Amino acid sequence: MLEIEHVVKTFGALRAVDDVSLQVREATITGLIGPNGAGKTTLFNTIAGALRPDGGRIRLGGRRIDRLRPDQVFHCGLGRTFQIPRPLRSLTVLENLMLVPAAQSGERFWNTWMRRGRIRHEEAIHREKARELADFVGLSRLVGEPAGVLSGGQQKLLELARVLMVDPSIILLDEPAAGVNPVLLETLVERIVALHRRGVTFLLIEHNMDLVMQLCDPVVVMAQGRLVMEGSPQAVRADPRVIDAYLGVAA
Repeated sequence: MLEIEHVVKTFGALRAVDDVSLQVREATITGLIGPNGAGKTTLFNTIAGALRPDGGRIRLGGRRIDRLRPDQVFHCGLGRTFQIPRPLRSLTVLENLMLVPAAQSGERFWNTWMRRGRIRHEEAIHREKARELADFVGLSRLVGEPAGVLSGGQQKLLELARVLMVDPSIILLDEPAAGVNPVLLETLVERIVALHRRGVTFLLIEHNMDLVMQLCDPVVVMAQGRLVMEGSPQAVRADPRVIDAYLGVAA
């Protein structure tokens, strides 16, 4: 599904991502863990197009994406959520969702005169899908509320729903559990599992090891910009290199 080949990303003298190669297999939930500063989020940003790698290649379904803009990567089927959610706070939950689909007829001002029927038809389709996804993530009662009034956990559910508006083949989740209360976290985990059963592939960064061990297989470990190991949750938990990386003894 996703192939990362010898990717390098530097910031001056710092090699934040140092010759990383990784394959994310289709229909898996792959966990990416490591201590703070390991390079995990930089790797995510590079995959999603927010940063351009200084070396290496990234392929999605066999197609190179390492020279594409973030919006182009998104519409290739790679969705991404953020550790700190970024909703359009003054717009409603429903409006946040309906804005996502690309190339809507209403984006061209002349269509408001020439193709009103087409615009109404598209909006009806997007509205129905947005309501279905709001219900799927447990936000149906809040569709008319401004996104800015949602709690942190609810905003993460909204981010997941926004990504789902384009039916992605793979979703990158950046610390989905961070700042989420236990009840909403249970809902989020249930939705991830449900999507995985439908064939959606996930790559997620997470510091909550209980969540990683519950959801992910395989688990990939980074430290100091490099991959330390990849394996099953049980193998990762017991590996001395992982223990050393988290204790700061060695990478």
